Amino acid sequence: MLQKSHFCFVFILLFIIKWGDCSSSPPLAPAMFVFGDSLSDGGNNNWLPTLAKANYPPYGTNFPDGPTGRFTNGKLVIDFIADYLGLPYPPPYIMPFRPKIVTGYNYASAACGILPETGKEIGLCLDLEEQVKLFERTIRKQLSSKLKNPSQLSQHLEKSIFMVNIGSNDFLGNYFGSSSGTRQRYNPQQFNQLLIDALSLKLQELYKLGARKLVVFELGPLGCLSSMVRRFKPEGRCDENINQIVKNFNTRLALMLKSLTSSLQHSHFILGRAHWLGYDAIINPTKYGLIDGKNPCCKTLGNGTLTCIPFLPSCKNPNQHFFWDGSHLTEAINSLIASQCISGSSVCLPFNIQQLVQL
Repeated sequence: MLQKSHFCFVFILLFIIKWGDCSSSPPLAPAMFVFGDSLSDGGNNNWLPTLAKANYPPYGTNFPDGPTGRFTNGKLVIDFIADYLGLPYPPPYIMPFRPKIVTGYNYASAACGILPETGKEIGLCLDLEEQVKLFERTIRKQLSSKLKNPSQLSQHLEKSIFMVNIGSNDFLGNYFGSSSGTRQRYNPQQFNQLLIDALSLKLQELYKLGARKLVVFELGPLGCLSSMVRRFKPEGRCDENINQIVKNFNTRLALMLKSLTSSLQHSHFILGRAHWLGYDAIINPTKYGLIDGKNPCCKTLGNGTLTCIPFLPSCKNPNQHFFWDGSHLTEAINSLIASQCISGSSVCLPFNIQQLVQL
């Protein structure tokens, strides 16, 4: 196996290259700040003592320098949106020798969730409260010194894009976790409201810190993940009971975001409606140019339900697969979701990214 120092060198080199790869035209937004879990983690978990890592092949096969810590074969949804905005990929905040930039950071951490206890059974990760605290530290320690005029700092944050994609692990590893007692304490409706209330508080904190344009993605069809299917539906079909619980969360999320937009002056809380698109692509893969909407592209641990087995080859046609590993999307699906959010009319509502940057 390659030495850890080699991975560190490659990872840092990749981001140095990307930071220098900026378009000559001005970006559409001054910065992008990312909060979430493994669907958005750009490498924070590489530097944390946890089992939730993706800094080894075959992850990152589409990147010239290999694995970055992203749980996919290439770009994440946030990467495609950064490309559109003309911004460098927000570097992980936890990485050593973090560049002192004003174009945004990535605070997302695989395995973690909205609740502080989620994901901690397999190591250290950054829950949403910790991520928001790191953003506050970014403002206090870094942005304030580079944008010394308070009005300049305020404008910078008001025009920046904030991406939030979190909550899946609160169900997968917490509520439906085999060793968790959460289901004994809460019924699904109570747990959904617990998450919504906690998420609402954190979004309001981001608003108080200066965020005005926030894109918050709903949860995908968790009942169709192989870890859920093989545990609750051995016959191989999506668990629609789990999907219905998730839909209930998404309904509450939409109402909460609408309420925040109405009550918080000059705010725009955008709902990223990814559930229907993901479900449709899984059930009707050929409609999206896929040949497989169920099985992972890489060979995975846990009988096809977990992360990729290190250094084993992946399938030859990842662009025709929905799942990269047992729970994460291929770059092709990330691209599909991002493109719909950027310019479509059925994923990011009430404004897509093109419209949001003009507000």
